[in-house]
Amino acid sequence: MATLPALRRPDLRRAVVLLPNGFTLGNLFFGVWAIVAASRGSYSQAGLYVVLGGVMDALDGRVARATKTGSRFGTELDSLVDAISFGVAPALIMYFAVLNREGWAWLLCFIFIACVVMRLARFNVEQGGRAKTHFHGLPSPAAGMTLATYYWFSQTPLYSQTVIGDLPWETVMKVVMLVLSWLMVSHVLYPAVPNISFRSWKGFIGLALVLGTLAGLLFAPREFFFPALMGYVLWGLLKTVFVGLMDRVPTGDPLFEEGDDDDTDHVMRPVIVGESPGRRKRRRRPRGDRPTPPVNRSMTEPE
Repeated sequence: MATLPALRRPDLRRAVVLLPNGFTLGNLFFGVWAIVAASRGSYSQAGLYVVLGGVMDALDGRVARATKTGSRFGTELDSLVDAISFGVAPALIMYFAVLNREGWAWLLCFIFIACVVMRLARFNVEQGGRAKTHFHGLPSPAAGMTLATYYWFSQTPLYSQTVIGDLPWETVMKVVMLVLSWLMVSHVLYPAVPNISFRSWKGFIGLALVLGTLAGLLFAPREFFFPALMGYVLWGLLKTVFVGLMDRVPTGDPLFEEGDDDDTDHVMRPVIVGESPGRRKRRRRPRGDRPTPPVNRSMTEPE
């Protein structure tokens, strides 16, 4: 009786590695869908797809760190996808829904997309693939979702039945696009969402933010997201200005995590954006340039 060949066991490691990249491609799927919806005049659906892309973008990095499957490929793929989902898609939503298509307003879309691309390139050089407490410059997902959710907000009673709706929003949003573009390539520090943990107050804040965002997405997305994102944009800007005027420097390294989530006392130090954590390597001089050691005159011939 012939024996059946043994079945190959599934490569669980390969499946785990592909999991965060699957979330990244999900982000790309929603970004492309948002562009298609905006071209068809479905601006509310387009805004929803950009927000869902932001959810996918938040999950891919956390899954990669939780499973320890982060890679250089994943970092580069995430940046390329973010350029579409949070650069091209929000800019086109604004172009189709708000801006004047017959003038030169499309240049604002170019400026915004260019700043998103430069922001992502700088992020890869300075912060890509590492846990962070702060972002150097406004994160592109926050900037993109701010533009994408404006049309949502403009369809609510809070907008149409209050003095907010009397503002010249077509001009205001042009200014907002320019400000968001500048903030992405600026030196303004924006706080990252803390990791969820029950061991520190930062972990509880992270849990509250995640639960609050999910509640806003489920129960009042149109009234919640645009004001909340604008508050985040203004918070980082005002905090940086206040810290600068007070001539104070944040404790620890503002770009990277140092240790676990527990609260620890850090030493005050200057903030050097882009500095890698850890000790600096001492530069060794070539052997030929080393100084000659002193000669022991007791071992030389008498003069």
